[in-house]
Amino acid sequence: MDKLKRFSRSLLLFVSVFIVAQLILVNCFGLGAAPQQVDGNINVEVLKSSYPVGKLVTVKVTNSTTETLTIPHECPNPPLQVHKIQQNQAVLQIPEFADEIDCSNATDIIIPSGTSTQVTFKNWNNQLFGETGTYSVTLETEIDGTPTIVTSNNFQIKEPGIFRQLWNGIIYRPIYNALILAASYSPGYNLGIAIILLTLLIRTILLVPAGKAMKSQRKMSEIQPRIQEVKEKYKGDQQRIAMETMALWKEANVSPVGSCLPILLQFPFLIAIFYAVQNGINPDNHFLLYTTYNNVSLADINTNFLGLNLLTPNIYILPLIVGSLQFVQLKLATFKTAKQNKKSSAPGSKEMQTAQKTMVFIMPALIAVFTASLPAGVGIYWGTSTLYGIIQQIFINKSSTSGSNSNEVKVKVIKS
Repeated sequence: MDKLKRFSRSLLLFVSVFIVAQLILVNCFGLGAAPQQVDGNINVEVLKSSYPVGKLVTVKVTNSTTETLTIPHECPNPPLQVHKIQQNQAVLQIPEFADEIDCSNATDIIIPSGTSTQVTFKNWNNQLFGETGTYSVTLETEIDGTPTIVTSNNFQIKEPGIFRQLWNGIIYRPIYNALILAASYSPGYNLGIAIILLTLLIRTILLVPAGKAMKSQRKMSEIQPRIQEVKEKYKGDQQRIAMETMALWKEANVSPVGSCLPILLQFPFLIAIFYAVQNGINPDNHFLLYTTYNNVSLADINTNFLGLNLLTPNIYILPLIVGSLQFVQLKLATFKTAKQNKKSSAPGSKEMQTAQKTMVFIMPALIAVFTASLPAGVGIYWGTSTLYGIIQQIFINKSSTSGSNSNEVKVKVIKS
């Protein structure tokens, strides 16, 4: 204990001396971060030398003049001009769907003297940088009353990697088009209705594998008391415990991997829905639409559903609903196991019961926090998917109960 106290004091002393030394160096000797020099120039710098198609291009604008630099918003046009270098000539790029951009929240970019800021092309990126090649960015402004054009360094737009191409081609683009198609046929072009319809479609496609996984999870829960007996019987012999546990899994015809399948199968769709809701309604993503849907106007899609703005997080109502649905689903999934644990006198059954209760309450809370931090549209997807899972779980529980009455799965521990 004395050694621990001495170590704590030494550590505290070291940290204190380090902080004091840093303060002295920064404030007295000016060894902190150096302020940007004011040399009367404005610099425009693209942060990377190359970007894959679809990646957001970011530009750093540095104001080294003595006056505040204002870049007025010219929405629906981009704040900076973009040129593509073709045959040694700079060709101005004009966004095709700029007129569909919502400019209600557009503001000027203010850069005080001696500072810098980052400018992105969030609403125009795919329209301006949709083709491979060499590009540059220019800023038209004034320095001391003199019109000045500041040009950035040249940078490359290159083909995306194989994983990005597979992701866009196999998962994201089909889901995105399905979402837009559903919205275009829903009453009032409503995005919320489209998300619900798409979720039901996805869950129906995954109905068979998800059902098998739920049954596997159910059986896995039913043999947990037996596994606890194995762990207690062969305590300290990890190899024997592993062998006996695998024998139990084989006897019950279950796999621990199979019980994770519903969540694993949903993740790609969840991520795709997230990006589709967060960025997909931006007219800049019009290039993702299949030729059949080119006449659809993304600006016409209604992003309000039951009083919720689906593009922004909802931190009160939706998280509570989704968390409650998750709680109900977990209770249904663990109900029979909880009853078995209460009746069981096997060693470790109480610990298992406690862990199960903890999961039933902790998991919904985490899902609620997760929902509150993402656009409400993602919460609508997760809530609809969970409700679908609840209905599916009820049917599985009923079939499991009727099956156990007539043909109960018997599992025994293999004795040495």
